Amino acid sequence: MPYRRDVIVVGSGFGGSMVAHRLLSAGARVLMIERGDWVDRGAAAWRPESSLELTPHYATDIPYRCDRGAYKPVIGGYACVGGPSVFYGCVSFRFREQDFAGDTDVVGDSGAAWPYRYDELERHYAEAEDLIGVSGDDTGDPTAPRRTRPFPQAPAPLAPISQRIADAASGLGLNPFRLPLAINYDGHNGRKACVACRTCDTFACAIEAKNDLATRMIKPLVARGMELWTRTVALRLETDARGAVQALHVHRKDDGAVLRLEADRFVIAAGALGTPHLLLASELERFSPAGHAVGRYLMRHDNAMVFGFFRSRPDQQRAFHKQVAIHDWYFGDEASRDADGLRKLGGVQQVMTPPRELVRAHLPAGTKAVLGAFTEQLTGLLCIAEDQPRAENRVRVDWDVRDAYGLPQLVIEHAYSDRDRRALAALTRRAKRVLRRSGAWFFHTHAIKTVSHAVGTVRMGPDPTTAPLDGHGRFRGVPNLWISDGAALPMSAGVNPSLTLAANALRAADSIVAGSTA
Repeated sequence: MPYRRDVIVVGSGFGGSMVAHRLLSAGARVLMIERGDWVDRGAAAWRPESSLELTPHYATDIPYRCDRGAYKPVIGGYACVGGPSVFYGCVSFRFREQDFAGDTDVVGDSGAAWPYRYDELERHYAEAEDLIGVSGDDTGDPTAPRRTRPFPQAPAPLAPISQRIADAASGLGLNPFRLPLAINYDGHNGRKACVACRTCDTFACAIEAKNDLATRMIKPLVARGMELWTRTVALRLETDARGAVQALHVHRKDDGAVLRLEADRFVIAAGALGTPHLLLASELERFSPAGHAVGRYLMRHDNAMVFGFFRSRPDQQRAFHKQVAIHDWYFGDEASRDADGLRKLGGVQQVMTPPRELVRAHLPAGTKAVLGAFTEQLTGLLCIAEDQPRAENRVRVDWDVRDAYGLPQLVIEHAYSDRDRRALAALTRRAKRVLRRSGAWFFHTHAIKTVSHAVGTVRMGPDPTTAPLDGHGRFRGVPNLWISDGAALPMSAGVNPSLTLAANALRAADSIVAGSTA
């Protein structure tokens, strides 16, 4: 007898968990497939070796080859229940209203376009903030979008170094404000409240005070009746002659079984790398009028961390201090020559003093010897420049190379444009001004070369000849297939994408439910 469910969801991150939540509430029998496992919590999660890329959850069993643009020639992927949210830094921004209209200097000739505007997504943003439990206060944000209700939680008091950064920014005539964070500060539902440790970015929360999806969404979904298969690799989507998906073939790691799973509807939320990998390995692009765009238009923000060196430890309390953001340059800086012609630069966010052991584990030999000895003298700002959607930035599959499960190897090809680099350089110069005013003597800029914040590889759009997905995330040409993760976003904006992934997934799920009851 075949395994059959109403809906099969591939991936347990923002896109998968939000869709599963909505469909389960509508009475559907939902099976979620996750290639990783649950992440252990407890005191061990505070150790230096528990940073993401040093754990088994940075999976290399499906290696991605990087022909251009990564920090090494072969990288792994994040594989765990809850996806990258378990290790992320909790920042939960809404995209700005203008982000949905797009900026001509960013869009260029890419044809990227949102199929809706901010007002249509606002209620989904509010619901996502409630589901995740976001804390914040955007009254000082000069780019804050309209909201119909306040944040679910108030922010925690500023750490002394955060107040110092905020005061320095204010002294320069800027408008610092509080980062929106998915952190449990009020002991919600009997869970432990945040203890303000510094192991948040790249670490799983030892006490589950981070509102990651494994904690906040997946456990409750399983308790409500969702079926979850962990350590299960999606191999291929099987289609009929008309393009409708009939089944998903999977490999179960624990017993090596290869199974055929049937469903009425399929939702792929395996991430901006994993989703096109599965689609291309299944050759589904042949059914879409925009099949040529599957895997293309990869965006990953042009990011850099600017660290200031201080005479004495800026974080005397050794407490969590990723709390402040600056958006005064988000929509450009017309008064400055270095930003001339750039209608959008992006956002700047505080980052924490890095653990010494983490610096020594990740940086090149010469750099880590210096920075590792002085990490407690550092604090920094993260600069996030919106990058251009360009067809040459893409993922593809190499059918001549197979991994342990028989999948063709995913190949990443990416390079930032001159416009991307100009925007990031302008932001880093401005970040140094803030750090200098707060007391920094000199600086180190660390370019981020990981494929984080990745979006765009199976994009939505109004034009069926350039966008593989329609306005609700349905794959054009395949009537019972939806994409609900970062791959669907046609532009990257200048802030972290996680909350937009969640809101867009809720919107897509509404269309799936409406279609099933029509």
